[in-house]
Parts: sequence; C-alpha cells; structure tokens
Amino acid sequence: MSRLDPQWFLRLVRGEIHNPAAAVARLGLGAVAVGYGAAVRARNLAYDRGWKPASRARVPVISVGNLTLGGTGKTPMVEWLARRYRREGWRVALISRGYGHEGGINDEGLVLEENLNDVPHLQDPDRVKLAEIAVEELEAELILLDDGFQHRRLARDVDLVMLDALDPFGLDRLFPRGLLREPVSSLRRASAVILSRADTIDAAAVEAIRRRVERAAPGIPFIRTRHAPIDLLDAEGPAGPIGDLAGKHVLAFCGIGNPMGFRRTLEPLCELGDLEVFPDHHPYGAGDVAELTEWARRGGADLVLTTQKDFVKLRTSTLGAVPLRALRIGLEITEGLESLEQVLGKVPRPAPCG
Repeated sequence: MSRLDPQWFLRLVRGEIHNPAAAVARLGLGAVAVGYGAAVRARNLAYDRGWKPASRARVPVISVGNLTLGGTGKTPMVEWLARRYRREGWRVALISRGYGHEGGINDEGLVLEENLNDVPHLQDPDRVKLAEIAVEELEAELILLDDGFQHRRLARDVDLVMLDALDPFGLDRLFPRGLLREPVSSLRRASAVILSRADTIDAAAVEAIRRRVERAAPGIPFIRTRHAPIDLLDAEGPAGPIGDLAGKHVLAFCGIGNPMGFRRTLEPLCELGDLEVFPDHHPYGAGDVAELTEWARRGGADLVLTTQKDFVKLRTSTLGAVPLRALRIGLEITEGLESLEQVLGKVPRPAPCG
C-alpha cells in the first residue's frame, strides 16, 4: 500500500539500512542520544535526591510502565490488575496521559472502557490533577497509572515495569539512537519486572533476560506472562470463538507499537498472509478503509484481523465482501504469580471515610 513505511525508523536504528546517508543519520542520532541520556539521568537524580518532590495521592497508586518505546503489553496488564482489585471489591480508577487522543479518549482508553465498563478512565497530561479527581469525584480507593514509569511527579506504592520478550532492552541504546526511554539500570526503581510474550522465545532467551534484569536490580521479582487470545470481536454481533480461524486464509493489519508481537500471536491460530502495518495510534480515515478493502480483495482473504485497539476506531464488520474481526487478548501469568501477589499484597486499602 502506498504510504511511508512506519517501520523505517526501526530499520534505520537497527542498522538494516545500509548506505552512507543512513550511517550519517545513525551518527547524528547517537549524538542526540547522549544529550537525551544526560537529561534523563539529571531528572531521575533530582527525584531520587528529593530535589524535585513527588506528589502523593490520598489512596494507593500502582504504576504500569516500561523502559522502551513501543508496545510492551501495558494495556492487558492494567486490565488484569483492574479485574483483580474489582474482584476484591475495590473502587478502581485508571489514569493515563492519553497519547494520540484529540479532545477525547485515545484508542487504548477506548479498549479499556470496552473491557472494563465498571472502571472509570481519566486521561490528561497532568496525572497529579487526575489523581485528585479520581479520589474526590469518583471516590476511588486505588489508582492504576498507565504508562507511568517515567512519570515520577506522581508517587506510587507499586511500580510494575513491562519488558517485551521480543526486544526487552530497546536495542541497548537510548532514544533516538535506540528505543530505550531511560537506562536499563533504572529497573532498580521497580517493584517487579513483568516479561510479556514470554511464550514467543525459548527458555534460554528468557533466562538471559532474567539474568540481565537481576544484574540491574538484584532480587527483584521476575514475572512471566503471555498474550492469551480470548475471542473474535464483531462490530455488529456477538463475539466468536478463536476456533473460527482454523483453516482460514487470514490477512491482518494493525497500528500498534509492536506489530511483530501481533504477528507472533496470530501465527499459531490461522494461515496468516500479509500483515499491513500502520503507525501507532493511527487515525483511520475513509481513504484507509478503501485501501484496506482493495488490499483484502486482492489478497483473497477469507477474513481480515486487526487488534482491538485498531477496531475501536473502525467499527465495521466488513471490508467490502471480506469479514473484519478483532482479536481480543488477555494477559495470562505463566510463572511468578505468587511473587506478584506478594508485591500487590503490600498495598494497603484506604480506611473508609467518616
């Protein structure tokens, strides 16, 4: 399809583009990364030493964040936590910055609203203000802070950091030369490290990641998870079973931070052909739908699949004559649940008012 390849930056920083201009660009990005790294370290030092104080909410805060740019599975983790605390009767509120939204809630927020209809979700760059609103107006007993590891202005009781098994350490380079938002050594601030998509790599690779985490943050709990397919969402009818994919020729598209993770989730489920990649948080328009419809027709697809994050912005059950469905996934903890529960068990429930 005729658009700029959204993976171009990744190919550049990974060294997959080989020409003099690309080499010069990587040198320039490396120089910028030095300045970026100095700024990140100075900011973290200011919070670590108390020179920049963090504001503490009147109820416990659990942050779910990551070290790298791109998708690491934060949204399924936030959903897992919300369900866990709701089962125990806590009043939970979600707060996030809301990347990619224009005057309303963004795509990730729409997914959480759809899957957690009894948990309010507030979005604004000022997370401290949102925490006050959650307590004052929504009577929240617990705040879940989505994408909060770098947002140190709001203090938290638990800091969960997600690592994606397919690229846990962001090419081992700080942005923009790599994908790290801050150094790996920052894991020492975390309460636990959660490896997403651990089932997509072998045991030796998982162990290598665990050892690297242990060197950065000795003794930190290391939790393994997988993205577990739940069902197939239909914009005009009930959800269908995953088994409906068996034997079908499927094309897929997505606009998420980690499209390779989506591919890895789909491959065991169906006969997967092309995966069309859009930029993260892509705002689909009529032109995109027309192009996707023609692409599905040319590809001879029995079915087109996308992510729930993309589906909430499209809300159509077909692309021309081809059915369109969204794969809904959930987080499944495959190892370390007891360790995670020990971390979460330290969160005190606020005393009732009055």
